[in-house]
Amino acid sequence: MARYTGADCKRCRREKQKLFLKGAKCESAKCPIEIRPYPPGEHGRGRTKDSEYLLQLREKQKCARIYGVLEKQFVNYYKEANQKTGKTGENLLRILETRLDNVVYRAGFAKSRDHARQLVRHGHITVNGRKTDIPSARVSVNDIVEVRERSRNLTPFAVAQGEAGDRTVPAWLEANAGKLRILVHSLPERQVIDTQVQEQLIVELYSK
Repeated sequence: MARYTGADCKRCRREKQKLFLKGAKCESAKCPIEIRPYPPGEHGRGRTKDSEYLLQLREKQKCARIYGVLEKQFVNYYKEANQKTGKTGENLLRILETRLDNVVYRAGFAKSRDHARQLVRHGHITVNGRKTDIPSARVSVNDIVEVRERSRNLTPFAVAQGEAGDRTVPAWLEANAGKLRILVHSLPERQVIDTQVQEQLIVELYSK
């Protein structure tokens, strides 16, 4: 499985904003973007001309990095979104939001999407009673996502139970920290997706 293995904090600095890729570190004073709020590299502090194409590209890169998706998979998601009825940009975000790793993160069972992806890959999560170790698996309405019985005493889930309520769970999900269970009430609408991206710029980029 292909994945990014570089420094996450460089990605935040490149986008000039926190993408919350490192969990608790992003909330602390040790977050590199607090210390060096400019892009990495020799020319990071230089001026760049923000052309229309550059703005569109940066928005696409930001969105892909937030959800931890590489280019080939992101393009496939866009093509799928474009074939659905409704607004392509909103369809794209809905696809990304319903990934299993994102659902585990949104429910507060993991500190970051990378952490959630690891929990899924290691077989700690079930969907409708069946073990699912594919982070990109998509959830549907009325699906029940749970932590496996044998995994419930592991430290990440004990921490999640202890910190229940610290993170706001989106309205389309119902998280029961005591039972380590998530119920998918509905598919997310754009107004409840708090990801700070301008999806129309991504649509314009791929429409060329």
